[in-house]
Amino acid sequence: MRLLIVGSLDGHVGEASRMAMDRGAKVTQVAGIDQAMTFLRDGKGADLVMIDVRLDVNRLIAGMTNERMITPVVAYGIGTDTQAAVRAIKAGAREFIPLPPDPELIAAVLEAVTEESHALVYKDPAMGAMVRLAEQVAPADASVLITGESGTGKEIIARHIHRKSRRANGRFIAVNCAAIPENLLESELFGHEKGAFTGAVARRLGKFEEANGGTLLLDEVSEMDVRLQAKLLRVLQEREIDRVGGKNPVKVDVRILATSNRDLDAEVRKGTFREDLYYRLNVITLSLPPLRRRPADIEHLADHFARRFADQNGIPNRPLSNTARTVLRGHGWRGNVRELENTIHRAVLLATGDEIGPDAIMLTGSQGAPGAGAESRKGGETGETQATAAGLVGRTVADVERDLIIDTLKHTLGNRTHAANILGISIRTLRNKLKQYTDEGLSVPSPGAGEVQTF
Repeated sequence: MRLLIVGSLDGHVGEASRMAMDRGAKVTQVAGIDQAMTFLRDGKGADLVMIDVRLDVNRLIAGMTNERMITPVVAYGIGTDTQAAVRAIKAGAREFIPLPPDPELIAAVLEAVTEESHALVYKDPAMGAMVRLAEQVAPADASVLITGESGTGKEIIARHIHRKSRRANGRFIAVNCAAIPENLLESELFGHEKGAFTGAVARRLGKFEEANGGTLLLDEVSEMDVRLQAKLLRVLQEREIDRVGGKNPVKVDVRILATSNRDLDAEVRKGTFREDLYYRLNVITLSLPPLRRRPADIEHLADHFARRFADQNGIPNRPLSNTARTVLRGHGWRGNVRELENTIHRAVLLATGDEIGPDAIMLTGSQGAPGAGAESRKGGETGETQATAAGLVGRTVADVERDLIIDTLKHTLGNRTHAANILGISIRTLRNKLKQYTDEGLSVPSPGAGEVQTF
C-alpha cells in the first residue's frame, strides 16, 4: 500500500502517517500540489493520496483527472472545519479524515482501498485446480494469458500470481486496455515527453516504467488496436520502450500478464489480433471457468459478499435464507462473480428481518417480483415472450436498442464492462452508443466503481 501525503507532516498529520505505516503502508510526503503531480508523473505511483484540506483539493483532482491518474483521493483537516470538508467532497475527494486522527478510521480507509476488492475467495474444486496451476507458474517470469468471461476474476488471479512470484516486492500495475481511448493508450503504456501532443504539459512516465521490476497487467488486451499491438510486440521482444515524442529507447524489466474475455484464436483468424503477439503472450494460458461451472463458489461467495457489504454499510450481518440460496443456485450468472457481487450488495441493502430472503434477490432477466427464480418462471415464459413482443410493435429498432442498453447499464450499477458482456457487444461499441445518447441529451448512468468515463 503506497500512500502519498500532500501537505505538512506536523502535529496530528504526522500521527496519522505513523498509524498508516503501522498498518503496512509505505508513506511519501510532498509539500504541495505541484510536487504531488511531479511525483505521480514520474511513475513513482500511489494507491491513495491524502491532501490537506487547506490546499486546493479541486486543483489536484482536476489535474489528476486531466492526466488520467486514476488514484483515490481523501482529504484531511481539523474535524470542526465542516465547510472545508464539504468543499473537498464536492471537488471529488472520496472521504474526509478529521484530525486528530482515529486509528480505526485510518485503518478502514486503507483497507477499503487495498484489501477487499482483491481478495481471492473460492471453494469449488474447479477454481481450486486453477489456483494451484497459477501458483505453480507464478515463480517463473514467463508471460501468462488469463482468459475467461467478464466477471470471472481474471484480475484477481493476476494479482495472486504477482503475490506468489519473485517480483512480489515490486509493483503490480494494471492497465484496462478497453477503458482507455486508442489515442491515449499508447501514452498511458509508454509515457510521453513534454510537448509530444496537445495536453502533454510535462514529461510523464508510462505504465511500463512504473511497473519496472514488477508486474504489468494488460487487462482485456484483445481490445487493443492492431497498430499498437505491433509496438507492444517490439517491447516484449526488445525489453525496451519508446516514450511518445522521445528520442532514446528506455530499458524495462517487467513481467507481462494479460487477460481477455474473447477467443483470441478467432480474433487472430479475423485479423483483429496479431498472431505473433498472441504467441508471445500465450506462453502459459489459464482459462477461468465461469461461475455457473463453479457451483460451490456461488453460496461461498454470496456469504462473503453479504458479510462484506453489511460491514461496509454499517448494518446487521444477516445470513442468506435457504430459499434465497435456492434462487441463487438456480440462476445462470451470465455476469459471473461481478453480477453475483452486485446482486448481493443490493440484497444486503433491501433485506429486512433476521435473514436475506428471496424478496431481496433481484436477478438479471427476472420478470415480475424480485427474487423470482428460474423454476418459478418456466411456466410463464411463452406468455411473457408474447407480451414482450407485443409491447415492441410500433417502436423503432434504435429506440428498443437504446432502452435495452440503458436498462442493462442501470442493472449493472453503471459498470460498462459488465453491461457490454451481458449485451454481447464490445466495450467500444457500448462507449460509442453511450456517447451518442449523451450528445442527444439523454441521461446515462455514471460509470461503476473503478471504471473511468471515456466518452
